[in-house]
Amino acid sequence: MTDDKPRLSLYPMPNPAVSCPRVARLLLTGAAGGLGKELRPRLKAYCDVLRLSDISAMAPAAAGEEVVVAALQDAAAVHELLRGVQAVVHLGGVSVEGPFEPILQANIVGAYNLYEAARKHGVKRIVFASSNHVTGFYRQDEVIDARMPMRPDGHYGLSKAFGENLAQFYFDRYGIETVSLRIGSSFPVPVDRRMLATWMSYDDLERLVVAALGAPVVGHSVIYGMSDNSTTWWDNTPARHIGYRPQDSSEPFRAAAEARQPTIDSTDPVALYQGGGFVTKGPYG
Repeated sequence: MTDDKPRLSLYPMPNPAVSCPRVARLLLTGAAGGLGKELRPRLKAYCDVLRLSDISAMAPAAAGEEVVVAALQDAAAVHELLRGVQAVVHLGGVSVEGPFEPILQANIVGAYNLYEAARKHGVKRIVFASSNHVTGFYRQDEVIDARMPMRPDGHYGLSKAFGENLAQFYFDRYGIETVSLRIGSSFPVPVDRRMLATWMSYDDLERLVVAALGAPVVGHSVIYGMSDNSTTWWDNTPARHIGYRPQDSSEPFRAAAEARQPTIDSTDPVALYQGGGFVTKGPYG
């Protein structure tokens, strides 16, 4: 780190299960989305002020919160959004596969605007919600790690691949550190056989984000977001320096998931590739 302003100041954390240095003002984008709503009350424990942003309606600001409506493709709005921020958890953007233009504006132009604003305001740590769909065209009978080439499974995966490359560039050129989280399937429970491999509990999601905020040196690191599942396609050994240790597992839900999906057609691309249903969506023209 080359900046001389106090980025993080250490004091005791209220949750003994996860810990990280306390952030003065933390920005959470995508705060109106499913994971944003889940992280909103959790992240308040790790900062003095939690700034929340989305284009959709959000609950009013509570004590220690700031609510800002901003479109990621609006460079001026994003510049103001980053003012006074010490760290960012970037969940904002389109979160599903679909036509390219909306994804271009929110996920590609929006990510560029966020990193440019971070550069101008001296923000030095970003936790970027990437996706397992960056590598969705690897097969389900392969175990891969983040050092292997990207194989996006659609427009959404392409946009997240761009975001990871953007994060690498802004670290190499400007020293902004990023942990890119290739999030699997973060839901209350795994609902099908695929999620037995990709599932991440909400508690493990919190552990992962907090570890990414608090690891002392990350450069640009990439880590798959998953719980400690018995079945897995992803090897996180190269990212152990982040300090993420999942504590939950999809195994208690296996019988129910297999009962809901008793057979699998192994010739179906949805069952063959890690990206699941994303590999067959489109074209949209």
